Amino acid sequence: MRYSSEITIDLPRETVVALFDKPENYSKWMKGLLSIENLEGEAGQEGSRSRLKFEMGKRKMEMVETVTERNLPDRYATTYETSGVYNEVLNVFIEQGPKKTLYRTEHYFRFDSWGMKVMAFLMPGAFKKQSMQYLKDFKAYAELEQKLREGEKADIDNDE
Repeated sequence: MRYSSEITIDLPRETVVALFDKPENYSKWMKGLLSIENLEGEAGQEGSRSRLKFEMGKRKMEMVETVTERNLPDRYATTYETSGVYNEVLNVFIEQGPKKTLYRTEHYFRFDSWGMKVMAFLMPGAFKKQSMQYLKDFKAYAELEQKLREGEKADIDNDE
């Protein structure tokens, strides 16, 4: 299964990429993320591997993330592997003007178990909806984070 999702973020590309490139903040926008454990290499760098633990409703899930391409600020690609599911994600950041960034994700899923194959066939929208939710959550996080930083700077400037 292949599909893409995209959202426009009202921030400069350099700001969006800087916020995206901080795995320690993933839990601020990835609902259900419990932990990230570095397994191999320098976290976030090409070739690195990490274990991500999620809780989605009553279900707990672990997956291994491998960074396959790091060409920021343009592209960042990863694979995610968990029981019966292999997922490639390409993150692309496109400048849309001085204060707008198009954030696009391209997804490829391969399913090894019959249960997951049936679910993907019957409910492909569930995968697309989850991907879009992550984009919306990242947009909300990034724009709020920037407003907070601007507020702190204004407070500091006013104190001087």
